[in-house]
Amino acid sequence: MKLTVAPGVTLWREKFSPTQQRALLDDVLKRLDEAPLYKPVMPGTGKPFSAEESNFGRLGWVADKTGYRYQPTHPQTGRPWPAIPPVLLELWREINDGPAPDCCLINLYRGAAKMGLHQDRDEKDVTAAVIGISLGDEALFRIGSPTRGGKTASVALASGDVIAFGGVARLAYHGIDRIRPGTSRLVPGGGRLSLTLRRVVR
Repeated sequence: MKLTVAPGVTLWREKFSPTQQRALLDDVLKRLDEAPLYKPVMPGTGKPFSAEESNFGRLGWVADKTGYRYQPTHPQTGRPWPAIPPVLLELWREINDGPAPDCCLINLYRGAAKMGLHQDRDEKDVTAAVIGISLGDEALFRIGSPTRGGKTASVALASGDVIAFGGVARLAYHGIDRIRPGTSRLVPGGGRLSLTLRRVVR
């Protein structure tokens, strides 16, 4: 089911069937063996994120005391990021025109983990929509406008759902208010995996 959440924001309910979710999860977990999840820290303060992260693709988004940036290697292993799973590249081509994504950011949310309202603005190319795929526990996703403090809309994202925001919503503030633990048994150990596809460079 395809829904319009707000101008420029589209949601596909259970875009991935349970069987497809399991196959995608297995692929993701194998790639995470090459690029282990880790906890980034906030620039300046060094406070750890509540969610764990990793990346796939030729560039990965990282955060440390010096700031936010994209780089071609894992900050802990020093190795290049694994390739983006083919099924996600197919999804990208279905939604976006033009070049393939440079990055697939992986976030693992467990317990009280969340992500405050923020903009995806570290990319030099903001012409393509950002695409998010949910696996595991439900999450309450919030999205607003490109102006901080504006009106926001919230929507529950379940396992297999896909959300995309582009055009007038590409620089919209968005975040994860909370997850709903125990709403899925897909992810080993529980929690929610978020896979976010982005084009980074022109």
